[in-house]
Amino acid sequence: MVSARRQQILEAALEVFAERGFKGTSIDSVAERAGLTRQGVLHYFPSKKRLLLDLLDFREQLNREHLAGRRLGEDWAGDFAEAVAFELRHPTLATVQTVVLAEAVTGQEPACGYARERSRSLQEHLTAHLVERYGERLPSGLDPRTAAAAVLALIEGVHQLWLVDQDAGRYPRIVREALSVLLGTESAPEAQLPLTNG
Repeated sequence: MVSARRQQILEAALEVFAERGFKGTSIDSVAERAGLTRQGVLHYFPSKKRLLLDLLDFREQLNREHLAGRRLGEDWAGDFAEAVAFELRHPTLATVQTVVLAEAVTGQEPACGYARERSRSLQEHLTAHLVERYGERLPSGLDPRTAAAAVLALIEGVHQLWLVDQDAGRYPRIVREALSVLLGTESAPEAQLPLTNG
C-alpha cells in the first residue's frame, strides 16, 4: 500500500520522467511538480535511481490493480487488450515505459538493468503460465517460450506505435486479435472490451 505522500511524489515523478527521461529529470523538478521541497522527496526516495525504480514498480501496480476485477487467464488476449486500453486512458504510463526502454537501448543505467531484468522476468513468468495451460505446444503451434517473447514484443511495440498514432483507439483491438492468432484461441466478444480512450 502506497502512502498518500509517496503516491503524490510518484504521480509527479511519472509526469516528469515521461517528459524528460532519467538523465533530464532532477529531484528538484519532481519536488516542484509535487509541490514539495527537495528534502520532502528525499525523505521517501533517497536517490533519483530509487525514485525511478519505485516509479516503475508503481506503474506495474496500477496496471495490476486495474485488472483486478477481471478473471485473469480465462481470456488472455482480452486481458492484454484491456491493459493496453487502460494505458490509452493514462498515456503517461506508456510514455514513461517507452522513455525508459529508449534509454536502455543506449546503455544508460538504471534503465538498462531494469529493462533487461523486466524482460527476463516477464518472459519466464508468461512462459511458465503458457506451459501450465497448454503444455509444450500452444494451439497455434508455437512453443511457449517463443509465444511469450512474441506477446511481449507485440505489447512493447504497440506502446511505441500508439503514442504517435492519431487513431490510437484501435490498438486494444489489434492486440486482442493478434494475440488470439498467436495463442490459437478465440477472440473475446467485442462488447466486453472498451476500445476507446473516452
